[in-house]
Amino acid sequence: MLKLPDTLRDNVRLLGDLLGETILAHEGDELFIKVESIRKLGKAISKEIKGDSAPLVAMLEKLDDKDILPIVRAFNQFLNLANIADQEYFSSAESERDDGLKAMLLEFAAANPKEELVDVIRQLRIELVLTAHPTEVTRRTLIRKYDQIVDTLADRQNGSLLTFEQDKLRGRLHRLVEEIWSTDEIRSIRPTAVDEAKWGFAVIENSLWQAVPDFIRHLDRLCTRHLDIALPIDLRPIKFYSWMGGDRDGNPNVTHKITREVLLLGRWMAAELYSRDIYSLGGDLSMSEASAELQARYPDTKTPYRDVMFDLRKRIQTTLEWAESRLQNHITEDPADLIVSREDLLEPLLLCYRSLMDVGLPHIANGPLVDTIRRIHCFGINLVPLDIRQDGDRHVQAIDELVKYLDLGDYRSWPEEQRQAFLLEHLASKRPLMPLNWPTSDETAEVLATCRVVAKEPREILSHYVISMAQQPSDVLAVALLLKECGITWNMPIVPLFETLDDLDRAPIVMDRLWDLDWYKQYSAQQQTVMIGYSDSAKDAGKFAATWAQYKAQEKLVALSDKYDVSLVLFHGRGGTVGRGGGPVEKAMASQPPGSIRGRIRVTEQGEMIRYKFGLPRVAFSSLSSYVTATLRATLSPHAAPKDEWRDLIERMAQASLEGYRSIVRGHPDFVPYFRNLTPEQELNLLALGSRPAKRKSSGGVESLRAIPWVFAWTQVRLNLPAWLGTRQALEYGINNENATLKEMVTQWPFFSSFLDLLEMVIGKADGPICAYYEQQLVPKEIRGLGETLRGDLVILENLINQLKQQEILLQDEPVLRQSLAVRKPYIDPLNYLQAELLKRYRSADTISPELERALKVTMAGIAAGMRNTG
Repeated sequence: MLKLPDTLRDNVRLLGDLLGETILAHEGDELFIKVESIRKLGKAISKEIKGDSAPLVAMLEKLDDKDILPIVRAFNQFLNLANIADQEYFSSAESERDDGLKAMLLEFAAANPKEELVDVIRQLRIELVLTAHPTEVTRRTLIRKYDQIVDTLADRQNGSLLTFEQDKLRGRLHRLVEEIWSTDEIRSIRPTAVDEAKWGFAVIENSLWQAVPDFIRHLDRLCTRHLDIALPIDLRPIKFYSWMGGDRDGNPNVTHKITREVLLLGRWMAAELYSRDIYSLGGDLSMSEASAELQARYPDTKTPYRDVMFDLRKRIQTTLEWAESRLQNHITEDPADLIVSREDLLEPLLLCYRSLMDVGLPHIANGPLVDTIRRIHCFGINLVPLDIRQDGDRHVQAIDELVKYLDLGDYRSWPEEQRQAFLLEHLASKRPLMPLNWPTSDETAEVLATCRVVAKEPREILSHYVISMAQQPSDVLAVALLLKECGITWNMPIVPLFETLDDLDRAPIVMDRLWDLDWYKQYSAQQQTVMIGYSDSAKDAGKFAATWAQYKAQEKLVALSDKYDVSLVLFHGRGGTVGRGGGPVEKAMASQPPGSIRGRIRVTEQGEMIRYKFGLPRVAFSSLSSYVTATLRATLSPHAAPKDEWRDLIERMAQASLEGYRSIVRGHPDFVPYFRNLTPEQELNLLALGSRPAKRKSSGGVESLRAIPWVFAWTQVRLNLPAWLGTRQALEYGINNENATLKEMVTQWPFFSSFLDLLEMVIGKADGPICAYYEQQLVPKEIRGLGETLRGDLVILENLINQLKQQEILLQDEPVLRQSLAVRKPYIDPLNYLQAELLKRYRSADTISPELERALKVTMAGIAAGMRNTG
């Protein structure tokens, strides 16, 4: 058995003991004994030894309804506390390891001119887009308490603590555990899109506000010390954006009013945070000596820097009050001194910076003042500029309604060439096409209202307009025309999102035609972002075939952008799970096609992964460092293009995988009923997960289910099917037909080896025996044969991975991940068995008690926390 590090083991034991004491105090001896018995039986479970789960299953089946909720809650919190101990330990270990960024800089500086390296750093453009997550199950009030526990565990590592200080910290932990036990872990009300946006702002306030300037300062020191070149004060290698409040694709709850409110909230929150910074700087900058430039601005004062801060804070306060008034729907004229651009904030602060440098106070100049300047460069006047996302068909519908109203024909029935000709004619025209008032459907009225909100807002607080399910150049031109007709005065970047397998294959053709249009060349100024969809393509074609299709599409887009001299940014719509494009940043970057990064990349960060990567300042610092290191490495040392024989083999493997995947998901008559019976997909609606519906349409089967709950449901039963189905057929094809070539791909092609590593990780988290127990409890006997086939595939796939990697066990070379899984396994396994038992009771009962329903919801939350990346 894998031995846990002492610190991790001690923290798991301490938190478990505190929770046990809390349960004993609040629930009594009898329940505590049952919890302990289940916990011990859970530890004995091993998926290699059949029958070990029988004693646990027998005990769970005998539980009274009244005991199930507190027992489920106990294991949910055991799991959360084990997660916390795991997070604290590995974040500490990460900070103690050698700085990978430093090593990478020294490595490249030894072989390249330092100036070239620094020039690449200066031009880095890493854009992280925060998105809401329909399967982020943990309540935010509990997240705050968990974060406090992490901080307290870190404080306990101080070797110089006095006895009373140790006791005080233990007491704080006990209090927090008791607070957690006494708090309902399940939301009773579904969060709104505005709530989600507020949560995004809270992550910035509590973590990124400190982590971003800390990281840039660290990067600057590394360059100064080891490359003898300081970085510019306006450096912003990483910038944050948001979809929260802007993503209306399939979410009727995000309206133009919500978008306007979120934009205002962002400006209000930014003003609040800058106000705190400026107040603090006013206290720090007490010196009187100033440059002639500053003295000319403030001639009769002994505290010129404080006077600058006083005036700036007054403007910020005006902006705060204006935003508050607007949020309360009090329409007033914009005040003359309203903050409307980052320059309004930067100009007085840079004046102070230049003055301090001029009078010989560089340490003061480069202290908190520079941190604030760097925050302004990163976060702007609304913290996260907002993307707008809408389904492409909504724009087609809007143009179609307009064309019909004007008696110009039937736009929807026109061929692509006629659509383009019409759109280009009116984009070039100075005369408006759209009447001031005309009858529209509710859907079109909402599209136009959103475009008008975009047109009225400052350019700085908005980013891109993303078109879901983009299929033709006219989809991009249609958005441009709608924005023009609604009064926009700037060329908003329009981003086609290619999602399904067919869309990915078509993407280069679409962009070739688009970039060939003279009007669009002028509009885009040779700058283009293209979004690659990971979720829907994997759900459509299976992970293996989709991953290869994504790679090919990116290769072709890069080649085309070079042909047209377009500066291309690839926007990766990744989720938290491997099935939706997730995985470690380093592996993701290393597996990109050569030349596809070039210092520029855009990536979504979703719900729960935002918390895991950026929820705490120290963790956020490490994540920022990982992004910069991986992007620099992919830019400075891209891998060679794959050999022709690798490309030929993987093409055939992908076809085998596609056929294997679709033969099950689309072709097997029992698949949909098996999925619905086995997983808690139908019960997911009990959870108040997010503002977005689980389905794009209210009716329909698996095809209408969003990719995120599709993955979530399979993760709950520990089969993790979306991440691997079809891959067995691909690997078997390679081994049986060209084994030597396949082995070369494993050892020499980072794209393929990274895919295999991620596949190994997700198989390592799967558990066939637990899935079989769900099947035994929930699936009719006549369709269980499919389950046997799928679990058989899982076993074969595990053996194939071990064979290709020449190892005895999964994750043999990943001791850190195995340790992390070992921490959580004794708590997540009992939750799975409890969930299966609860689902059986829930589905068979005529009426369900509120306690049983809540217990079922708690198991979903607990398993999601245990699996870490749920959807």
